[in-house]
Formats: sequence, C-alpha cells, structure tokens
Amino acid sequence: MTFLLVDNSNTRTKFASASAETLSGWQSIIPTKNITEDNLESLLSDQSWDAAIVSSVVPEKSHILASYFNKIGPCLLISHQSNLPIDIDYPKPEQIGADRLANAAAAFTLFGSPCVVLDFGTAVTFDIISKEKEKSLYKGGVIAPGLASMTEGLARRTALLPHIQLEEPKNVIGKSTEDAMLAGAIYGYRGLVREILTQIEKELQETPTIIATGGDAALIIKGLPEICHHSPQLTLEGLRIIANLHF
Repeated sequence: MTFLLVDNSNTRTKFASASAETLSGWQSIIPTKNITEDNLESLLSDQSWDAAIVSSVVPEKSHILASYFNKIGPCLLISHQSNLPIDIDYPKPEQIGADRLANAAAAFTLFGSPCVVLDFGTAVTFDIISKEKEKSLYKGGVIAPGLASMTEGLARRTALLPHIQLEEPKNVIGKSTEDAMLAGAIYGYRGLVREILTQIEKELQETPTIIATGGDAALIIKGLPEICHHSPQLTLEGLRIIANLHF
C-alpha cells in the first residue's frame, strides 16, 4: 500500500510518499499560506497514493486538505482518536497537536521509551513518553517560543535592533549589535532547552532518550550533547507508522 504523508505546520507544509515500510524518494515543501485546492492539484497531479495521512495544526488548512484528499480516496486526519502505538495520559487529549502525536508515535517506535521529543519549529515543543509497567504513555509536554519567533519578535519590538541571520556565533562576547544578538539567541536558547530537559528528567526520575527534529534542530543541538538522536524526518515517520495502524 502507498501513502501520501502531509505534515501541515504553521509555516511550511511537507508532502512525502511512503510505503508501509519506509519513506519513498518523493518529497516537496510549500509555504502553508499557499495551501489551496488549486495549488494542491498542481503539486500532486503526477503523484498517486492509496490513502492520504494528514497531520495539521492549522484548522483553516485542515479543511482544505481534507476536502481535496477525500475527493480522491481515503484520508486520515491525525488526532488523539487515531490508532497510536502508545497510550495517552492527558486530561484533555484533544488539545494535543497532531504533529506532536506523530512525533511521539515515531519516537517510541524507533527509539523506545522513556523518551523526549524536541521539535524545533515556529514553537519548540517537548513531548514526553514514559515507561510505566507494561505500558508506554504520552505524559504531556512543554511549549516554548521557537528560536526564530524570539529573535524576530525582538527586532519588531525595538527601534534599533536589526533582524539577524541565525547561525553559529563566533564568540559569546559580541563585537557588534548583530553578533551580540546572535550570541544571546543561540547560547541563550541552548540554555533554555538544557534547563527544561533537566527539569523533565527530575520529574520523570529516570534518564530518557532525547530526540530532536524540526527546522532549527541542526543548529541548536550542536552545543547540546544531551541530544541522543537528530531525526529530521521524525514527523513523517510518525505519520507512516500511524498509517500502518489504520490501513
């Protein structure tokens, strides 16, 4: 069986083809703001699939994606009601983003539990899967502003601070406004991540496997030896894993 996987996030939307066993070669990324039925038809006209699996955190675009794919064949919108390889221990599971459920499904299946997934995107999310007796449970998480959101917000809210290109700082002591902002952003953000991980480990009372994904992961984890695995395709892998539990 072939799947079309769709990871619809706030900024970008990823499309990928997959078999039951693996991600296939074709992938494409477009800005989420460009999701329309006409654009979907243009992008996907030469692709074929047996079922579409959609993770969406943008309700307006969820409706467009579902409307388009349901005209073609089966379409699964991931939610807490989907078949998952883990149980959910969360008072209001409907509040958990579909991308976070996909990440948790992939992290548990590929790396086991306990584990923590860090997804560095528009926001950075921490999702915790614990091991309790014979069960692995989605326990909850942490949400903090994404790196780009923080730096762009600083530039927008001040008169003299510029927009900066995010990259590894040469030094922690900046010799220009841009260098000082870059050092604050990168080193400060690593400090934020490290402290949250420290508190998560204290609360879990065990050492979890840490998996990173998302657009800013490669830059930030350079200075975080706590990160055990960098998995850029984690969300898509989670969609593939969940698809196999439905079709």
